[in-house]
Amino acid sequence: MIRALRWATMAMLIVIAAITFTPLVWLLAASLKAPEDLFSYTFFSPNPSLKNFYDLFTQVDFLRFVANSVFVACAGVVIQLFFSSLAGYALAKYEFKGKQAITILMLATLLIPGQVTLAPTYELIYRMGLVDTYAGLLVPGAVSVFGIFLFRQAMLSVPTELIHAARIDGCSEFQIYWQIVVPTVRPMIGAFVLIAFMGQWNSFLWPQIILHSAERFTLPIALTQMVGIYQQQYGMLMAGTLLSILPVMALFLFLQREFVAGLTAGAVKG
Repeated sequence: MIRALRWATMAMLIVIAAITFTPLVWLLAASLKAPEDLFSYTFFSPNPSLKNFYDLFTQVDFLRFVANSVFVACAGVVIQLFFSSLAGYALAKYEFKGKQAITILMLATLLIPGQVTLAPTYELIYRMGLVDTYAGLLVPGAVSVFGIFLFRQAMLSVPTELIHAARIDGCSEFQIYWQIVVPTVRPMIGAFVLIAFMGQWNSFLWPQIILHSAERFTLPIALTQMVGIYQQQYGMLMAGTLLSILPVMALFLFLQREFVAGLTAGAVKG
């Protein structure tokens, strides 16, 4: 009975994995098709070719767009990591008037769709003179409410006695945060880095609104430019989309242990 249940579970997992990976396999197959075979009914091309990848690097400044996305994603992750962990530490380990109200209000903002705030945020960035700049792209997302919540949950597990002992030893408040608390919640840092990087890397709507110069385009915007009214470069679009997935997959494989450990630790703290 136990063996049959184990085999049934394994079979179900294989089916789920096959369904999950089918779009990725189709994307790979489409990127290897010639333009005349792209809309054929065959799943795999009888004559696979790397022409789409060659055209991607020769006809489009693909590496510039990749570099732009890497810069925006890494800068966004560092900024969000610092401010979100700092705020999470304050909400977890400091006692002050209105702390509970601030926490509730902060979590309530998660119920507001981001699209609702696009117009006022754009007006603010316009008045600050940050349109068509990376600063205008990064400033609105400098603090992640979800990140604050995750770090607050993780930092609640840090013993208060450890913080008091550090104060007695003469540590400043920032030293306590940076040298004691942050290393303690390292699994949560890995989980948040992965979540924040994916959000920045795949972000499309706000960069589409705020960036006007082609040399500043991130990868999602550049990929959409390949298909429009005057050009239909679907093969290059498939190749570019496939390559854009690889950094996120590599980062997930590198941080998967921290991702699971961080979210598990944050979930059990009250």
